[in-house]
Amino acid sequence: MSHTLHELPDGAALAHALADFVADALQARIARDGLASLAVSGGRTPTRFFEELSTRDLSWEKVGITLVDERWVRETSERSNARLVRQHLLKGKAAAARFVPLANDAPTPEAGLFSVNEALEDLAWPLACAVLGMGDDGHTASFFPGGDHLAEALDPDGALGLLPMHAPDAGEPRITLTLPVLLGADALALHIEGAAKRPVLEKALGEGPATDMPIRAVLRAARPLAIYWCP
Repeated sequence: MSHTLHELPDGAALAHALADFVADALQARIARDGLASLAVSGGRTPTRFFEELSTRDLSWEKVGITLVDERWVRETSERSNARLVRQHLLKGKAAAARFVPLANDAPTPEAGLFSVNEALEDLAWPLACAVLGMGDDGHTASFFPGGDHLAEALDPDGALGLLPMHAPDAGEPRITLTLPVLLGADALALHIEGAAKRPVLEKALGEGPATDMPIRAVLRAARPLAIYWCP
């Protein structure tokens, strides 16, 4: 577990460094295969990073973008991660990228799962890069403690790449990429901001079940993880 911790002085410096990391991963895959795919996280944290990444000089028409996970809401909702991506990442040079959202008009993630899976097949797999976040409870993606499909989502040998998730602290029903898909990315980053998140990370690096703090499943995987943190 050779993780690299990048400690940045503030959110602007973090956004710049993480955008460089992601752009390098996308460029390397484009150079190798001609196409590249990126999975990003939603929530409040990545807005500045999205804005920074959108300015990078890449062959964006060769890039496909999706989400690590999504709340099962319409894009008109302020809770929609897809809405956040469209507003802050798919702009300027990055507007040429192809975006595949994880939610659709089906009434539940279970009902919409097949259609989302079909849409995702058009992206270049495995991912060139995935950017994860981390909640105060130690969840990442929609791997929530107490989630109804948590064990299945964290199974490193699981056959499914996409699962619905319902959990007490998740709010809305969710849909999420699974651990094997995320760990299969060429480059994997964890983006965390705020002084309060540092002790959460330290606790996650300690002992205890992964089901209690699901980010542990990523931290304990036998692959490099680039951790970007600022106070």
